[in-house]
Amino acid sequence: MAAGALSGLVAALESHRGRDRVVRALCYGCQLAGGALAGPQPAPAGLPGSLLAVSAQLSACRTALRLFDDLAMLSYSCSYGLGPKDEDPLVRGLSVLSNLANQLYYPCEHVAWAADAGVVRVGSQKWWALSTGLWAWALLLGILRSLRILFQLRRKLRQHKGTSSPPSQEEMKAQVKAEVLSILASAADLSNAIHWLPPGFLWAGRFPPWLVGLLGTVSSLIGIYQASRSGNSESA
Repeated sequence: MAAGALSGLVAALESHRGRDRVVRALCYGCQLAGGALAGPQPAPAGLPGSLLAVSAQLSACRTALRLFDDLAMLSYSCSYGLGPKDEDPLVRGLSVLSNLANQLYYPCEHVAWAADAGVVRVGSQKWWALSTGLWAWALLLGILRSLRILFQLRRKLRQHKGTSSPPSQEEMKAQVKAEVLSILASAADLSNAIHWLPPGFLWAGRFPPWLVGLLGTVSSLIGIYQASRSGNSESA
C-alpha cells in the first residue's frame, strides 16, 4: 500500500497539473498553519512568519508557472466550442461563459505579474483586481453549472426510482457526489477570490490568513481527491 501511494505521488509530481495540485495544497496548508499559530499578530515572526513566507513563495511559483497555461486553456475552450448538441442548453451556455472568463483570466494575470516584475510600465493593482474578478466570475458560473447538473440528475434519479437498472443509478449517484464536491471546492475558492478583490466589495480584505488557508486547503484536498478518483476510474 505504501509503495502504491509513493508511486502515485511520484506520478502526480511528474505531471504539471499533478504538481500544481500538490504545491497548491502545501501553499494553503502553510498559510493555514502560519495564520493559526500567529493569531492576531500583524507581522508574525518565528515559525508562523516562516510558514507564511513559504506560502507566499509557493503562491509566486504557481503564478509564474501559469504563464504557460494559456495555450492549454485555449485548446480546451476550442475543443469544447459551444458544447455537445445533446447537452442541456443552459449547461452549455454556462460552460462557454466560464471558459471565456478563464481564458481572459490568464493574460490579465500575466500583465499584473509583468507589471510587478517591471517588464511593463502599468499599475499592477487594477490588473490583479481584473484577473481576480474574472476568476471569481468563472467560479460562480461553475457553481451555477453544477447546480443545474444536480437538478437534472436528481430528476433522473426520481424518474428511475424503483426500476431495475442499478448500474445507471450508481453512476448517476457518483455524478451527484462529484458535482457536490465541485460546488464545495468552488465555493471555498470563490470566498477567497472575493476576499482578494479591492476593499469595499462584500467581505473583500476581511479574512484572516488562517481562514484563507483553511478555505484553500479544503478546495485543494477536494481537487486532489477528485483527480485521484478520476485516475482510478481511467485505470480501471
